[in-house]
Amino acid sequence: MNIDLAFTIFALAILCGFAVISKVPATLHTPLMSGANSIHGIVLVGAMIIAVLADNPLDYVIAFLAVAFATLNVVGGYVVTDRMLQMFKRKPTAPKAEKAEG
Repeated sequence: MNIDLAFTIFALAILCGFAVISKVPATLHTPLMSGANSIHGIVLVGAMIIAVLADNPLDYVIAFLAVAFATLNVVGGYVVTDRMLQMFKRKPTAPKAEKAEG
């Protein structure tokens, strides 16, 4: 693959992702992230395929960055999902103190 074409696709993907995410309201961001973990996994697989096809030092650096950012995205998605699910758990209630008979 031509390095100019690969860099152009990489730059356009960054701009497109930023444009899409910046338009999402804050109240919808957490549910959308938790629902999109499978998409993040596909991005990670694509980044690993790019890493396999790398054939010069610049390609290796870009592939490493792609894998690193995709991994952070996957892990971050699961962390956000876990934190969101923790909000819906009931808090344990303390046992009521018995009144002293006297």
